[in-house]
Amino acid sequence: MATTALAAPRSPYARQKITRSNFELYSWMFMRVSGVILIALIFAHLFVNLMVGEGVKAIDFGFVAGKWASPFWQIWDLLMLWLAMIHGTNGVRTIINDYAERDGTRLVLKLLLYVAFTIVVVLGTLVIFTFDPCPADAPAELLASFCTA
Repeated sequence: MATTALAAPRSPYARQKITRSNFELYSWMFMRVSGVILIALIFAHLFVNLMVGEGVKAIDFGFVAGKWASPFWQIWDLLMLWLAMIHGTNGVRTIINDYAERDGTRLVLKLLLYVAFTIVVVLGTLVIFTFDPCPADAPAELLASFCTA
């Protein structure tokens, strides 16, 4: 059994020379601030989608199309997407740092995490801003009732 020698209790404390950035501090602060903002965004989102109007039974393709016709709701949903993804990615990054023991494992897990983050954010942003409920070349029988053929 290996033992580690401890310094004598009365010996002066020798501070190690460690150069660090404040990244972890800013990351911690971001988690708190983004969490509060996300709570407000999500509860307002749920209130508008579930309580206003006819409730959950009214949520369909037309409801989403009508909502995303407004730049306000596009930005709202985009902000929710980005904040939730950055918040979640930062949380999983912290978990990987805490529990992945080997540097190689940590690198691979973080690489997979960042690739997944990038794919979801890019595709989600594209869907929000390029969504067209009435495409020009679609057959009339496939179009929603509110589209003019």
